[in-house]
Amino acid sequence: MPVKKFKSTTPGRRMMSVLDYSIITTNKPEKSLVVGKKKKAGRNNQGKITIRHQGGGHKKLLRNVDFKRTDKLGIPGKVTSIEYDPNRTALIMLVVYADGEKRYHLAPEGIKIGDEIVAKDKAKITIGNRIMLKHIPSGYNIYNLELERNKGGQIVRSAGAKATLIAVEKDVAHVKLPSGEVRLINKNCFATIGIVSNIDHTLVKIGKAGRNRWLGIRPSVRGKVMNPVDHPHGGGEGNQPCGLPHPKTPWGLAALGVKTRKRNKHSNKFIVSRRNGSKLNK
Repeated sequence: MPVKKFKSTTPGRRMMSVLDYSIITTNKPEKSLVVGKKKKAGRNNQGKITIRHQGGGHKKLLRNVDFKRTDKLGIPGKVTSIEYDPNRTALIMLVVYADGEKRYHLAPEGIKIGDEIVAKDKAKITIGNRIMLKHIPSGYNIYNLELERNKGGQIVRSAGAKATLIAVEKDVAHVKLPSGEVRLINKNCFATIGIVSNIDHTLVKIGKAGRNRWLGIRPSVRGKVMNPVDHPHGGGEGNQPCGLPHPKTPWGLAALGVKTRKRNKHSNKFIVSRRNGSKLNK
């Protein structure tokens, strides 16, 4: 979708941009596929804030998106609408199957109203079809990728994301993920052909603070402008450096440049090369 820019009539409008949602065909979701979404504002079951800077925002309805599609193997479906989903960056499409059932799926870039899609072990290589990795030719772009058989798509689901199937050897497929990491995945896992829709999502400029509040994002404050009691970086007169050997979180833990991945992660054995190109020591 193209990006729409505004004239700088106000400070908030200056540099602001939005997506041109001309591709969207309806403003009302399918009633049978939505449920109310309760707000949590970053709080856990004890009411304590565990994720900062969340809260407020516009009301949302939760769309029931089917990431699996394997219970509809061999049943063709027709795309009847392309819709906006406030809970994700990608667009979704409403598909009516030959047996009359309606489902929401992630919409790929280039899909059109009236297109027919199918989920099958081996099917035609067209946008929107969901196929086993072992039956997809090398070099094709895929998304909504399974990591474990019959678990449903878990990765490559955000706007404009794509993975590339490099090769299939023995029981595994070599897949290059959007980060650049090459990972081994069971060749019997399913993936959908194409690129996730809304590829221009990253080009949008928010423009003003209020627009983030509509999205449920609250303000964040730098530690160095706080008092010493509130943050390790706080205190001092005017704009001062943090005065520490390395930056810290509000709770005194090391921040910036610290590895957060567990050392003995069990899934390391499936990584062929890291996103920085380095090979993994097996």
